[in-house]
Amino acid sequence: MITPSPGRHRGRALPAIIAALTVVPLALAVTSAQPASAAPGVPQAPVVVFAEGFENGQGATPVLLTDYTGASPVEQTYSADPAWLTACNGWLASPQQPGVPPPGSGCSAGNWQAVQTMAGVLGQWAGGDPATNHAVTAYTAANPGAGRVQLRTEQPIPLPAPDRFLTFSVDAAEQNCFANHALFEFYLLDGATAVPTFTTPIEPCANPATVIDGTAVGTYTSDRPVLFGGSSVGVQLVNAQGSGVGNDAAFDNVRVLDVTPQLDVGYSPPPVQMGQTATLTFTVTNTAELAVKDGWSFTTNLPAGLTATAQPTTDCTDATASTAAGTVTATGALATGQVSCTVAVTVTAARPGTYTTCATDVTTRVGLNAPGCASVRFIAPVLLFDAHAHGGQLTAPLVGVGPLAPSDLTCTPQPGLDQDQALGATLPGIGSLGVIDTEAHGTVGGDGQRTATAWARTAKVSLLGGLITADEIRAKAAAAEDLDGAVTTAGEVELVNLRINGTPVVNPAVDLTITIPLVATVVVNEQRTLAGGAGIAVNALHVRLLNGVDLVISHARVTLTRPGTPCPID
Repeated sequence: MITPSPGRHRGRALPAIIAALTVVPLALAVTSAQPASAAPGVPQAPVVVFAEGFENGQGATPVLLTDYTGASPVEQTYSADPAWLTACNGWLASPQQPGVPPPGSGCSAGNWQAVQTMAGVLGQWAGGDPATNHAVTAYTAANPGAGRVQLRTEQPIPLPAPDRFLTFSVDAAEQNCFANHALFEFYLLDGATAVPTFTTPIEPCANPATVIDGTAVGTYTSDRPVLFGGSSVGVQLVNAQGSGVGNDAAFDNVRVLDVTPQLDVGYSPPPVQMGQTATLTFTVTNTAELAVKDGWSFTTNLPAGLTATAQPTTDCTDATASTAAGTVTATGALATGQVSCTVAVTVTAARPGTYTTCATDVTTRVGLNAPGCASVRFIAPVLLFDAHAHGGQLTAPLVGVGPLAPSDLTCTPQPGLDQDQALGATLPGIGSLGVIDTEAHGTVGGDGQRTATAWARTAKVSLLGGLITADEIRAKAAAAEDLDGAVTTAGEVELVNLRINGTPVVNPAVDLTITIPLVATVVVNEQRTLAGGAGIAVNALHVRLLNGVDLVISHARVTLTRPGTPCPID
């Protein structure tokens, strides 16, 4: 159905849909670029790709439609079936022309004055000068016959791009509405093929926006736009009314409109922690006339490193949407009156960073304006620091000592530093230790990456009556966050003059185990993984006596854990 502008428009008011159009001079072919994108979901005005107001070079001399040439660059000319060029049909009439009918026009004086009146009413309706406005008129002094072409463009109208939704608007006026009504049917021409843009013909008498001096008038816009694949287009008007009783109408301001919906992309929420999902939303927004748009489609590549976690959801009409091999594909429609619809897919990333989708990522786009860019940032979770160190700890069946000179950062998101020192310690029945220094440290780098470190240094170690001695024993542990948000760990020991049962120990392998017969088992450079690889514990020296005494010298332990994950308890 083709509908007029709402009836609230009266007198010289511009119809809303025309007032909202991208303004171009009439009688020009326009190859407008697509409009700049408004906010997603906000309809934009259609873009005029061709407009003909029948004013180029016109004045007080009447001419037939076929003798008229539009303005450059197209310099459009027109044809019509002979029935619409005789019997007071096909004249570009205007109130400024003489009141005497043109010779050979087939118009009586009264009929000629009537078509002049309709041209003036159309000028008033469009907000122009009613005294000088020109319009294509017909007063059907004979039966023209049904289905005859009343106007056809002869020059191709260039389009800015193929695969666009096109429609038309026209100002139309009619008199003698008590008789047979004009039935205007507008088609787009794809070469020789006429493609209808309507469901029912225009009937100004039946659907006037207003009545001015007894003349029904309005602006009519197609409700069935065409997804047009060509690079140029033509226009054809057919009048389905074959009778000359009534059928007295005029038209003006023929416009071909680009009513292609806008495709926009957006991500939410900003930012997103790794391990969580963001939503990538494609919004298809109708143009302001809100006519049906059936058959648009797009395929978009997801940014490298971004993956879909589920199939898309959509509220678009007759839509299908899917994701596969790093792409999102959708096709569908906007129903009549539908402002916008969406296709949404949840996505996640394997590493932190900013991921951007732009028009260049839309590899296939049919019946849609290109989007701008949208980005989402995935960030590593704020890892918790857990760092501990001590110089020694003794556990025995009847007595315990330590931990000695402990330094601790306990499961905190805040970076920090804790240090301690002891000048020496006696381990009853076991031996003695000299100066002990410890440190637990959590830092955040300039790029936000976190590092936890701990170390313990114990000097002048003398145990088990001299069976174990060392000038110094040091344990180190570190956990560092990398660019992918993963945690890597490292542990080491430093030994100065360590001797066990008289044997020097230099550069020990991890978990080097030495047995002192009938006395103890000693593990040097003892290391164990914590929190699934997010942490490490290092004991420089771990002595287990046969009588159940357990002694650790120089202990360092660190983890970087995600919020909600328990920090290890040593």
